[in-house]
Amino acid sequence: MFSSLFTLLLTLIPLICFVKATSFNYPSFDSSTSSLKFQGNASATNGSIELNTNGRGTPLPNSVGRVLYAEPLHLWDSKTGMVADFTTKFSFMIKMLSPPTAGDGMAFFIAPNGSQIPPNSEGGTLGVFAETTKFNSTQSPVVAVELDTYHNWYDPEGNHVGIDVNSIESVATWNRTLVYANDTRGYLWIGYNSSTKNLSVYLTFDKNPVFDGNYVLTHVVDLKKVLPEWVDIGLSAGTGSYFHVQNNIYSWEFNSTEKLVPDSGTGGNQAALVSGANNEKPRKNSRGLVIGLVVGASAVIGGLGLMFFIWWKKRKGTLEEEEEDIFDGSGKNDYERAAGPRRFTYSELARATNHFAKEGKLGEGGFGEVYRGLVPHSNLDVAVKRVSRGSKQGKKEFASEVNIISRLRHKNLVRLEGWCHEGVKFLLVYEFMSNGSLDSHLYGKNAGLTWELRYKIALDLASALLYLHEEGEQYVVHRDIKPSNVMLDSAFNAKLGDFGLARLVDHEMVAKTTMLAGTMGYLAPECFASSKARKESDVYSFGVVALEIACGRRAVEHTEEEGKEGLVAWVAQLIDRNNSQASGAHDDG
Repeated sequence: MFSSLFTLLLTLIPLICFVKATSFNYPSFDSSTSSLKFQGNASATNGSIELNTNGRGTPLPNSVGRVLYAEPLHLWDSKTGMVADFTTKFSFMIKMLSPPTAGDGMAFFIAPNGSQIPPNSEGGTLGVFAETTKFNSTQSPVVAVELDTYHNWYDPEGNHVGIDVNSIESVATWNRTLVYANDTRGYLWIGYNSSTKNLSVYLTFDKNPVFDGNYVLTHVVDLKKVLPEWVDIGLSAGTGSYFHVQNNIYSWEFNSTEKLVPDSGTGGNQAALVSGANNEKPRKNSRGLVIGLVVGASAVIGGLGLMFFIWWKKRKGTLEEEEEDIFDGSGKNDYERAAGPRRFTYSELARATNHFAKEGKLGEGGFGEVYRGLVPHSNLDVAVKRVSRGSKQGKKEFASEVNIISRLRHKNLVRLEGWCHEGVKFLLVYEFMSNGSLDSHLYGKNAGLTWELRYKIALDLASALLYLHEEGEQYVVHRDIKPSNVMLDSAFNAKLGDFGLARLVDHEMVAKTTMLAGTMGYLAPECFASSKARKESDVYSFGVVALEIACGRRAVEHTEEEGKEGLVAWVAQLIDRNNSQASGAHDDG
């Protein structure tokens, strides 16, 4: 028995030996930092790294800037096959200097040791991928986490975080506003667990950022199969023609842990080491040694168990406090008393959606996925939105949407059937709209609305807006009116949905907000200056949607020639040109 325990301990001890492989922490930067390599337009200025400027704060078009850690990272060991775990965190700011369009974004990347800026990698390839191999870079392998601020044809709609594996077309994405008109810093955590092969991402814009352990984006990738043994790590950003943006890094921290096996002095043969131990004659102190090892191991396991229990209790208390915070001021019991929407259990919604089966997925937004479902015993056809786990902003949206839409009743608003909140699970249940969103009928394969339907949809949307702004004791500022948030039922009646960014305001007051919210192309110009949402802001967004309905063009067309990207500006140019021609014809007459 003791011999078996001794063998087991000798087997386990090498597996729990670790050593710090690479570790650094830059709370700020200066040009004399020798352990960093600057490439392209990157430079250290005033304590931060400017990735795409001339070194004096002026942004540059068609620019690439990169900063790399000067020492290579030992990602995996060719002798043992062991792969390093790592975590990295950096703070950044992507500041829009001239709306409405900014590009292209920044990225954390891992590339073979000796990495240089790929050819023609400015703009959408972010200084990480060469233009000619951006969809298949297996000959020059790269794994990256991108913060993408410009919509290319292969991107999801809007700003997003993406995980890239040998291609600029992300294998996993999470939509999130990344560009702000004010000095708003973001904080990005990235972790890799070599046991589960999970590459995971967490992002927050909180002023006092705390990582709660819940990642917002995860993808399984075996880095040993993708990347070489020795790699470079770095941060990169690219601009194209739309460059009115400031890409800055304010701090960067990195830690990796490389797993080791016994030193080669033992012959590198673990089996021989165990065998030799078994063939030795018993010594007087061998029994005591084994007992000491077993007791020591038991103490370690007991200590770890105690630490886990303390963590679990603290985590449980935090979740309960977090739940109270989310519903603070709204009163979660008020929801239960409200007429109409009701509380669902998670198991009900899991059964309704066939456990959130992929074939029932209707779409995906910045804060969650939407699935079609049929509620058991009631045959209620619903759309279930599951808020992304770990998204604090998503939880705020959840509370806001339930609080606001539960008070609203109008034929041109998407009806909220209910909600679910169990621990860290947040779900919203809406009536199912069989014809989907308006944008799919303006631009997708279903495009082809008649003029009568277009006119009717515009009137329905105007009716919803009039109700929100004027017909209640308080008014509602929606803040995100766009075609993808206008839903169509089986008779093509239009209903406005997605109240996650909405604000409920007293009529004599103006909504207060400190962060820019909404979608580029639909934001009123004054929003960039004040970051305050007003009724007039919603009316501006409605006007953009009305133009889209009339013209069949998106609010921002990235494929158009310069000067014609924005729909509002393009229509204004046409009006000016028509007025000039009319004036000229009048003068000639």
